[in-house]
Amino acid sequence: MEQFISNFNSISYTLFVLLYLYQFFYIFVSLFFCKKEKVRRNIPEEKKHRYAFMIAARNESSVIAPLIESIRKQNYPADLIQVFVVADNCTDDTAEVARGAGAVVYERFNQTAIGKGYALNYGFHQVFQDYGEKAFDGFFIFDADNLLSENYVKAMNSVFNKGYAAVTSYRNSKNYGTNWISAGYSLWFLRESRYLNDARMMLHTNCAVSGTGFLINTEVLLQNNGWNYTLLTEDIEFSVDCAIKGRKIGYARDAEFFDEQPETFHQSYKQRLRWAKGFYQVFANYGRRLIRNIFSCSFACYDLLMTIMPALIISIVCFGVNCGALIASALSPTDADTLMLSVILSFVLIFVRFYLTFFLVGLITTISEWNKIRCDDAKKIRYLFTFPLFMFTYLPIAVIALFKRVRWTPIEHKVTKKIGEI
Repeated sequence: MEQFISNFNSISYTLFVLLYLYQFFYIFVSLFFCKKEKVRRNIPEEKKHRYAFMIAARNESSVIAPLIESIRKQNYPADLIQVFVVADNCTDDTAEVARGAGAVVYERFNQTAIGKGYALNYGFHQVFQDYGEKAFDGFFIFDADNLLSENYVKAMNSVFNKGYAAVTSYRNSKNYGTNWISAGYSLWFLRESRYLNDARMMLHTNCAVSGTGFLINTEVLLQNNGWNYTLLTEDIEFSVDCAIKGRKIGYARDAEFFDEQPETFHQSYKQRLRWAKGFYQVFANYGRRLIRNIFSCSFACYDLLMTIMPALIISIVCFGVNCGALIASALSPTDADTLMLSVILSFVLIFVRFYLTFFLVGLITTISEWNKIRCDDAKKIRYLFTFPLFMFTYLPIAVIALFKRVRWTPIEHKVTKKIGEI
């Protein structure tokens, strides 16, 4: 038994490393081949597109005004920007606050089709109906708790001019230093921006959008007849669909925005339960096409397949086998203590291996993004050690998501900072 568990854990870890080795290559690329834009002289000014901001908000009256203010303060012609808010099933004064801040507000009340994807689709169709299909070249998608740096639209416009179907951006956090939970989220998103999308952009493969802070070409919306992504993780569903259809998603490293992260485990549990269930849904709906496209030499499809599935499956199987071995060793009629000790030591070893892997990823990200992390130095170091533990908490959540029915539920936002305070 002990030899079987030892071999099984070693094979599981080796398989994990092999499947995700390319992401360590991404780190190498981003660290050592990061190309800085050279100052070019005597070139025509870049085309400035007309953009709409689409914000789906549910009971977000405390945070939506600072977002709209940060949009109004962009270093970009104000007459080329229009803000739209879908006040989705709100029971507070979100609609009034958004109108007072200068947004065009559409109020939606639907207790059947619940979720951000449905709200976005409603908003797009309302804009097309009221303003025409060609009034805007692209739509920015944001959550109500976000804040934008002043050059955000300018940086996104520069990449959008290269013809991408969508463009994503650098995701920072408003509340990194609150506790180990908010820091765990924040560090993961920083890593996603710097060591996934940045490297993908340099290697000319497809980037992926993540929840919020991205720009989508109006032509894509018209071809899709709106926003048809309504699974629990509509962001990854959109990214997967783009990869399958050959639509390119770009990344603007200089377009920085700030997101609020959950601060309690209860909030985090609800959100990540939805994410885990959403990954299963995306795999069930798109997995076969993703795998088929991998054999058609689409690395972007392999990349996104790794995002939605193998890590969860390997972790769940590894955890289940080790727990089963512990139970079997406890019930063994002979040498139960020796057998259990061997299984526990093997389990500890696999735990340490994964802990050090996540710690290394967090360490590299923290060092490279040190000056962009908004909290004191002691917390930056302290939360390095809790980052792997935050990642481990995903495992029981992923197991629960396999069996539990999950519906979209809102996450309360309460960090009311303005962009100047960050």
